[in-house]
Amino acid sequence: MLQETATLSDRPVSRLFDGPLDLIGDVHGEAEALRALLGHLDYAADGRHREGRRAVFVGDLCDRGPDSPAVLDLVMDWVESGRAQCVLGNHELNVLLGEPKHGNGWFFDRNHELANGEFLHSRAATHERRKAWTAFLERLPLALVRDDLRVVHACWDEAALSTLRGLLGSGAAYRAVHADLDERAHALLKGSGIAARAAREVKAHRHAFKSRGAELPMLPACAEEATILQNANPLKVVTSGLEGPTERPIWAGGRWRMTSRSRWWNGYRGTPAVVMGHYWRRDERAVPAEVTGDWDYPLGDYGAYDWMGPRRNVFCVDYSVGGRYAERARGGGPPWQTRLAALRWPERELVFDDGERLALPNA
Repeated sequence: MLQETATLSDRPVSRLFDGPLDLIGDVHGEAEALRALLGHLDYAADGRHREGRRAVFVGDLCDRGPDSPAVLDLVMDWVESGRAQCVLGNHELNVLLGEPKHGNGWFFDRNHELANGEFLHSRAATHERRKAWTAFLERLPLALVRDDLRVVHACWDEAALSTLRGLLGSGAAYRAVHADLDERAHALLKGSGIAARAAREVKAHRHAFKSRGAELPMLPACAEEATILQNANPLKVVTSGLEGPTERPIWAGGRWRMTSRSRWWNGYRGTPAVVMGHYWRRDERAVPAEVTGDWDYPLGDYGAYDWMGPRRNVFCVDYSVGGRYAERARGGGPPWQTRLAALRWPERELVFDDGERLALPNA
């Protein structure tokens, strides 16, 4: 099955730039916010910086926002010119897998179909650009590392990365690797009988699964199935994190979920700091659930600007700009509740797209 090939030889883990960095959170198609943030960080339009700094993107460049094409074009140009780096996020992975999801209809010409036209005004992709972006995303690593710092989109997991080194080191494409891993997980579910039990649960409640107002009980087999499909696939683990059964069904992404996100950082004991995105962090502006989404909020154990984990050396730099589309739908506007942020390293300073700067304690 692993016959498709890619051209990058150092996936899934690549060497992170030396020197001072600006680690930029999930952009989610918010091109205007990205341009504003880069201006506050003193980058020229071509990615050059007068002090020699370089930008590193933590993934989820696209989806939900109004102009994913502009964001992808900018980041692709900077990365291919050697002036920036980027890791693959779960939203880029969905594009590579050809999977229409909430907010990515701009890529699949389905803005009218998905989410009842919720993203109708998002700028659509063209055939030529799709090919260029797909080739670019296929070359991105899953993690970037140097002695003092690790960058990953969602989860630093040594076991998952070790497995992926063997699968991706030969140049196999992400789509082929994902299909192989997914096939193994489905075989496990079928052999254990979990798949059959989950199918019976779905059949019994099929009319409620995509209805937010429905009363849906906890479905244990569905929860077990979803947990295995996530955690048994190292590609999913790194790009969207570990999961486990939740206490109650949670509505997110247009459907009910039976799993919640695991707090992997509470078990991270590595010496290098880890910077990630993905988790829609909420700051002192108290971004409500209708903006950031009502899936579980695993960062709630820590403050909005805290380092996390037992060594206090894991940091999420995603300040929920992916929810700005929801602010617009409610008639909101500047000042935004959702923001795009960059963590300056080694200064440990946060810079936001509205120009605010905030010094953080050392990791």
